Amino acid sequence: MNKQRIAVLGAGPMGLMVAMELLKQGHDVDIYERDDRIGGMSASFNFEGLEIERYYHFICKTDFPLFQLLDELELSDRLRWTDTKMGFFYNGKLYKWGTPMALLTFDGLSLISKFRYGLHAMFTKSIKDWRPYDRMNATTWLRRWIGERAYNVLWKSLFELKLFEYSENISAAWIGTRIKRVALSRRSLMQETMGYLEGGSAVLLEKMEQFIVKNGGRIHLRSGIDRVEVRDGKVSGIVINDETISCNSVISTAPIQYVPRLVPTLPADFVERIETIKNIPVACVILKLKQPLSENFWMNINDPSIEIPGVIEYSNLNKMSPSIVYAPFYMPKTHPKWSESNETLIEEVIGYLHKLNPAFRPDWVLAKHCHRYEFAQTICPPGFYDMLPSMKTPVDGFFMADTGYYYPEDRSINESIEVAKALATAAIGTQAL
Repeated sequence: MNKQRIAVLGAGPMGLMVAMELLKQGHDVDIYERDDRIGGMSASFNFEGLEIERYYHFICKTDFPLFQLLDELELSDRLRWTDTKMGFFYNGKLYKWGTPMALLTFDGLSLISKFRYGLHAMFTKSIKDWRPYDRMNATTWLRRWIGERAYNVLWKSLFELKLFEYSENISAAWIGTRIKRVALSRRSLMQETMGYLEGGSAVLLEKMEQFIVKNGGRIHLRSGIDRVEVRDGKVSGIVINDETISCNSVISTAPIQYVPRLVPTLPADFVERIETIKNIPVACVILKLKQPLSENFWMNINDPSIEIPGVIEYSNLNKMSPSIVYAPFYMPKTHPKWSESNETLIEEVIGYLHKLNPAFRPDWVLAKHCHRYEFAQTICPPGFYDMLPSMKTPVDGFFMADTGYYYPEDRSINESIEVAKALATAAIGTQAL
């Protein structure tokens, strides 16, 4: 084998998994991360004495690449499953949701609409090939199946509060895979079951880090690179703080929007393809409450007085105490709310909680925080398969992928693992062995 020196950009789950795969093949690997910790969106922080993830994560029963990695790292015994509940807050009232009985007793739809909704969920769960749905419009697809009234009640506000001006131009494959993943994570028709790692995602991240270091890899924190050096169309090294470090290949797992700045020699047509990929940022409010807000793991919201698509009560998944609530504001950077302070967004969420639970009082709030991430949700319009630039770029030795490459699947650590393996294969496959 021709041993290569490879630089990996980003120490999130994808970057760590890429490094693991390269090290297994005997390559020399360095990971460069701008943050002060590994993990990316899976990283934890100290929430006034509680180590918890910046953004919520959960595991579904179909996350087989993740299960394989847990087994490899001897972490399978840390996987826990919880029977979770779902709620739907609609026009001032909280309904049970996520079961046939909840659907039947919901008074916001006609019996025919309920039947069409249930039939669509059953059909979506059976889809195996998402290619035909890639070019379909998601909202048109949903309306055709469940009708305009049901779409307006169940989906319209979720699309608009997450995707804004892009909400009417999204691929059906994007929303369909999300429906299917959750629908298949059940132990019965009546019971949804979600998983988590005891100790949080940090348990997995630490094991991945240990594997990398044990096998000769190096992780450099607070070390974002300035640019990729290219000679005669081929990667020759990276530049950090005006110091050039030689390497044979560079694999970026950072948002691809950073790539044109890092690799200024990329052809204009390839840069143009990158720039057509859009993202929605998120400002995620996290609250620590001295008692539960509800019995639900997640609660979708359709109420004109509430400007978030839902809340996730993470403590109802992992049974931790005190209660932890995540409330994400997805919005384009042009939205007026993006320029508001974190404290303003936090107070807005707290103001909603009495509506969601009339018993709530402000003194329930024990701690509060808000994290922001600029590239939280890739916008996936119809035809997105063909829009995504190749992982193998026109610069010899430079490869890239980010969460957009999970398409049509949802963002998750499971998909990070799957895409990382494909990215490592793309890079290794071009090297002389």
